[in-house]
Amino acid sequence: MRLLFCLFIMMGLQATAQQNPETWKITYARIVNDQQPDTRNAPVVFTHAGATLITSDPVLKGTAPFPVEQTFFDPVTRKIMYVSSLAEGKAISARDTLSAKYELLPDVKEILGYSCRKAKTVINSNTIEIWYTRALPGYAAPSAVGIDLGTVLETVRNGNTIIRAVSIEKNATFPPVIAAENYDLLSYRDLIWKSRFITLPVFDRELINWNEETKAKEGVMRFANGTLILKKVKFPEIGNNQQVFVELKQRSNGDAYDRTGSVFVIPEGREKNFFDGLTHGINTLPLLKDASGKEYQGMTLTENYLPNIELMRFFTSFGIHHFNYNQIKGKEWLEFTPFRQDISDLRSELSNKELYVGAYIGNYDKGGHEVSLEITLHNGGSRYHNFDFVLPVFNTVNVMEMGGQNYATLFADEKGLLVEFTLPHDLKDAKLRYITTGHGGWGNGDEFVPKTNRVFLDNLLVHSFTPWRQDCGSYRLSNPVSGNFASGLSSSDLSRSNWCPATVTNPEFIDLGDLKAGKHSLRVKIPQGPREGSSFSFWNVSGVLLGRK
Repeated sequence: MRLLFCLFIMMGLQATAQQNPETWKITYARIVNDQQPDTRNAPVVFTHAGATLITSDPVLKGTAPFPVEQTFFDPVTRKIMYVSSLAEGKAISARDTLSAKYELLPDVKEILGYSCRKAKTVINSNTIEIWYTRALPGYAAPSAVGIDLGTVLETVRNGNTIIRAVSIEKNATFPPVIAAENYDLLSYRDLIWKSRFITLPVFDRELINWNEETKAKEGVMRFANGTLILKKVKFPEIGNNQQVFVELKQRSNGDAYDRTGSVFVIPEGREKNFFDGLTHGINTLPLLKDASGKEYQGMTLTENYLPNIELMRFFTSFGIHHFNYNQIKGKEWLEFTPFRQDISDLRSELSNKELYVGAYIGNYDKGGHEVSLEITLHNGGSRYHNFDFVLPVFNTVNVMEMGGQNYATLFADEKGLLVEFTLPHDLKDAKLRYITTGHGGWGNGDEFVPKTNRVFLDNLLVHSFTPWRQDCGSYRLSNPVSGNFASGLSSSDLSRSNWCPATVTNPEFIDLGDLKAGKHSLRVKIPQGPREGSSFSFWNVSGVLLGRK
């Protein structure tokens, strides 16, 4: 029915165009900061007494990138119709009502021989000056702004971006109108937005919980009694001009506490990887021993094993959504926590591969957490992190915590975390993509005590810093059951070792310089605090070596 309705409107516009051979074509140029006029992507408008079409030269020639949008104006109903062709061959449309209010000013100037009057409006804090004439028949403008005033021959946005008519032709041919399926305006804009990038869906409202009865959706695997979920994802070829983002939305399905979360991929290229530990038992993975003899499974690079590549470290909030009934005057709780991060530095590791993508939230709750995860690819953007070499070196986040993988208490050892590796070739502009968070949730635990992280390359100190977050109070509206203290503070307000409830922890990019082929070592030293009874501190650190061959 929507398609037939839109076809009826389009056919009416086309019929009107055929009945009104006196069509005018107005070509505009774009001028930014007094530069030379540019007509390549500037608007081209066709208008007569019955209809107006706003388009552009690339659209008319069929060379415009998708989505291709054109705008129609009906002077009788004073309605706008947007029509867009999407890359997959689908055409969509939506109607809108003109809503701008104009201040009519006494200024007059001549453009292309026509006397024009001035109007002004403010849209989204942008001041737009409009120069229009009523000496021409019909209504025309380079956009919907000002089109109901007459024929707009110039607009000026914020005093520095000008769109000006450079030619007016009579007896032009009104272009053919395409049929399109009609949508409400919000849905239309959503489809246009999503058509501009590639979305790789991973998880859709999947539960991460401690419950063997929970059933995963098709293609999703559950491990560690459901606290880790996994799915194989096919990545397309990703170019150096594309940006890659990972986005996870999380809300409580019964768990009230802030928990460590991690999104990761299981890399390929060596005899073993973490998937072996998931399917054959965590103790089948390579073991690292500290001075006390304690063993840590699958956390460091070996000659035949690659640890997980962490895409994003995140932390759940105190009970968002499930416990929103816990009302506090003056606070309206959010419904979910959105975690979104640029991972373009890892694109060469993802490009044109089929990899297992996992998500972990440490919890022993039957309800647990509900998560949705997607990865998006966008054209354009920064090319700063164009690395063609990616090597995971260590990852101490025990994502199989509920399957027996030990907490990373190894920093109590004076030598810290030491990993040796061999480069097959020279590496230019090497960096360590380093994510670190401290844990131990009591007064003297490393969660609440600043600790310096020191990173050594080949036994030389290359970086030292104290990871610490002091902005945790900014996320109070995501934490409906955060504990409140007599001091007037809430637990979610407290500063922590590089994390806050309801936040992402950003990677630290540590410059390592140019590296020669051959053997090297990386060591991380953190003055981990001592145990107190059954309480202990630990550090979740992940490191990926990046560079250019």
